[in-house]
Amino acid sequence: MTTVITTAGRPDGKSVLLAEYAQRALGFRIVPRNKKSILRVQQEYNAHVLVAGKNRFEFFKIGMEKPFFFHPNSAAYRLKRLLKGGIDPLIEACDLQQGDEFLDCTLGLASDSIIASYKTGNSGRCIGIEADPTVAFITKYGLQHYLTESDALLHSMSSIEVVQNDAIDYLKLQRANSMDVVYIDPMFHAPIEESSNFTPLRQAGVHSNLTEEWVSEAYRVCRKRVVIKAHYDSIVFQDFGFIREERPNTKFHFGHLNK
Repeated sequence: MTTVITTAGRPDGKSVLLAEYAQRALGFRIVPRNKKSILRVQQEYNAHVLVAGKNRFEFFKIGMEKPFFFHPNSAAYRLKRLLKGGIDPLIEACDLQQGDEFLDCTLGLASDSIIASYKTGNSGRCIGIEADPTVAFITKYGLQHYLTESDALLHSMSSIEVVQNDAIDYLKLQRANSMDVVYIDPMFHAPIEESSNFTPLRQAGVHSNLTEEWVSEAYRVCRKRVVIKAHYDSIVFQDFGFIREERPNTKFHFGHLNK
């Protein structure tokens, strides 16, 4: 199934420029909106639709009830908590320190990478891998252009390096012991009802099951540990030998493999 690019229903000069920007980045053709509904555009071109709005991109995959678009989601209030001296379970699970190099194999909306980027700081590095080209494009643009009054959030988002690639393929290209932490958050096998903000990502993104090859390559590349996040009743902890860090009254747990 192909994708076409169009503008908002009432396009202005900026949305036209954004449509052209997306075309250069992704190679999809631009089609006129002519005030047609997204459903009508999908049916007319038998294609998914990427909409260039005034301030953001929205991806309407055929069958989706709501579009996928970038927003920092839980990272915004998690970062506020950190700024007030609080703790974050991701930072604890990864044992992240300032100056560390963090590789996120499943970037998505980059919520966890934003927190990791804040912790690793200017002397560290945060790289996010996203397999789906359109999701990678939207997230990369959003990280650079999302409007917020929080300087800490702006800096954390803009410091993330987004790479569009398959996670295993990318890992195979990396030197052994080249990243402090390799992080994997495959889509939960059971949806978490209160995490409805992730529904469009579940529908738009690429979903891969954890494999021995993936874990092996991640372990080879890490210097400190491989960390996974999964639903509390997932079998991946036992199947791949991760040390589970149980979190009472939460629906996802972390697990790690230390070097």
